Amino acid sequence: MRRMGYLVPWGSLLPALVLTFTATAGLAATTPAAEAKPFAEAVNSSRTAAEAVLAQSGTEHCLRGKLTNALLGLSSSCEAQGQRSELCAFADRVIVTTGWTVGFMETTARQLLQLAASDLSSLSGGTTGSGPRP
Repeated sequence: MRRMGYLVPWGSLLPALVLTFTATAGLAATTPAAEAKPFAEAVNSSRTAAEAVLAQSGTEHCLRGKLTNALLGLSSSCEAQGQRSELCAFADRVIVTTGWTVGFMETTARQLLQLAASDLSSLSGGTTGSGPRP
C-alpha cells in the first residue's frame, strides 16, 4: 500500500495491530464491574427515576435511560446483597423487556413506586425515614 509517497509494509504493522487489539481486549475482560450501590440507595435512585418519568421531566429518550439505569442498578444491588424481594424480582423482569413505550414506562414507574414503598417500609420497621410521600 502506498501512503503519501511511501510504501507501507503491512508485515511490519501487523504485529503492532495484533498487540494493540490483544491488550485492549484483555483490558476490557479484566476490568472489574462497578460496585453495586447499597440497597436503600438503589431503591431511592429508582424512585427518583420513576418520579421523573411520571412528571415527564425530560425527553422520552432521556427518561427511558434514567429508568433503565436505575432498574439495572437496583437489580445489581439486589443480586450483590442477596435481596429476594418482590421489588427485586420486578426489576429483574422489567429490565429484560424490550420496546419501552411511554405508557409502559409510566406503568412501570407507578408499580416501582408502590413496591419501593413497601420494601423500604418492611426494611425499616414501618417507616421509610423520608417523610410522607404524595
